[in-house]
Amino acid sequence: MSMLTKTKLSLTALALVLATPLMAQEPSGDTVVATVGGKDITLAQMLVLREKLPPQYQSLPDDALYQGILEQLIQQEALAQSVEGEITPKDEIAMNLERQSYLAGKALEEVAGAAVTDEALQAAYDARYADAAPTTEYNASHILVDSEEKAKELKTQIDGGADFAKLATENSSDPGSAQNGGSLGWFGPGMMVKPFEDAVNTLEPGAVSNPIQTQFGWHLVKLNETRDAGKPTLDAVRDELAAELQQAAVTEHLTKITEGANVTRSEETIDPSVLRNDSLIAE
Repeated sequence: MSMLTKTKLSLTALALVLATPLMAQEPSGDTVVATVGGKDITLAQMLVLREKLPPQYQSLPDDALYQGILEQLIQQEALAQSVEGEITPKDEIAMNLERQSYLAGKALEEVAGAAVTDEALQAAYDARYADAAPTTEYNASHILVDSEEKAKELKTQIDGGADFAKLATENSSDPGSAQNGGSLGWFGPGMMVKPFEDAVNTLEPGAVSNPIQTQFGWHLVKLNETRDAGKPTLDAVRDELAAELQQAAVTEHLTKITEGANVTRSEETIDPSVLRNDSLIAE
């Protein structure tokens, strides 16, 4: 092979290398996506902001989400830099409080998250339902009107043989049940306001109560039937038990960590109304 041929091949290889785009580096949290006034905005900042967005924004297409977050961070940084020389003591306090609030929230999230385990949920379920007595569920109907006189008038008609469902459809001001002849379906203890529940507990199936008053108006209540309610499954009450476990864990942790902190409260008597005196904050 001649020297000229070798030179041509070398030039051709070099041209191919130069024509091939360099492979992009794998992005990391430190990858700079923009620079505003000499200050870098990183991919990690975009990721943190994305986590805080409401679900409707999280579901945007990736390209729209990326550009939207980037533009928001650029605008925020430009705005922040525009007032950097105007930070007041009040601003410093506000920023410190934001940091304190974030860290406190982070601490409580960790405590609440650790409180909910399969074992803890099962133990809470057993404690509540293992020896629980069976409860009664009720199927009832009602007619809701705005006065005792109207309720009494309808009760007289029912006692005289009038159809309860027909009267409910024609007279009840509860639109949810009136169209179904006053039917409220099945409900358990604690699901109705107390006067209503007390009335149901005094009735035999098929009976209609005298007028009773609640905050919604005057009711005539008809008990259709009752049934024994079995224990709910763990899955049915999982969210309720989880919330209770989290609340208990947070309350216990707050008490423990506050009692363990080195807290000194001022003995000086301060008029609570001072909280409305904004002039005490240095501007």
